[in-house]
Amino acid sequence: MFASSRNCRAATGRLIAVRILFVLAFCACATGCVRRRMTIRSNPPGALVYVDDYEIGITPISTNFLYYGQRKIRLVKDGYQTLTVMQAVPAPWYQIPPLDFVTENLVPGELRDQRDFCYQLSPQAVVPTEQLLGRAESLRRGVRPPWNSGAPPAAVPGMIPAPPGIGSQPLYPLPPRGR
Repeated sequence: MFASSRNCRAATGRLIAVRILFVLAFCACATGCVRRRMTIRSNPPGALVYVDDYEIGITPISTNFLYYGQRKIRLVKDGYQTLTVMQAVPAPWYQIPPLDFVTENLVPGELRDQRDFCYQLSPQAVVPTEQLLGRAESLRRGVRPPWNSGAPPAAVPGMIPAPPGIGSQPLYPLPPRGR
C-alpha cells in the first residue's frame, strides 16, 4: 500500500507539473497584442499627410501608431489652404496603466484600436494681381529702410557704403577684437 501511495503522489506531481508547463506554454504563445491604427481622409482626397512632421502619404491613408496623446497632423494640397491640426488621440480604457500591462502581455489574441479622422480642406483664396501689386506698393511706400530714407549712405551712422560691383547691400563694420 505504501508503494502504491508513493506512485500515486508521483503521478499527481507529474500531472501538476505538466499542467503548469502547459499553462506557461499557452501564456507564452498566446500573449496579448494591441494593434493601433489611424486612417486619415480629406475632402477632397489626394492631400499629402504629415503626422508629427513625418510624411505619411496621400489621403486616404492608414498608418500604425505607437502612443496616444496629441498628434500634429498637417494636410497639404495644391489649390487648397494647408491645414494643420493638433489632434487628440485619447487612450481607450484598456490602455490605461496598469491595465495596459495585462492587455499587452496576458490577454490572448489581438485587440484592435482603429481611429478615423476626416478633414475638410478650404480652397486657397486667389488674390487678383492688381490688388497684390497695390498692397506691395503701399508697403514699399510705408516702410523705408534707413539707407533709403533720402540721406546719403555715409550719413547713416555705423554704415559703410558697398563698394561698386558687390551689390546694393550695405556693409557694417566688425566690432574691434578684444586681445
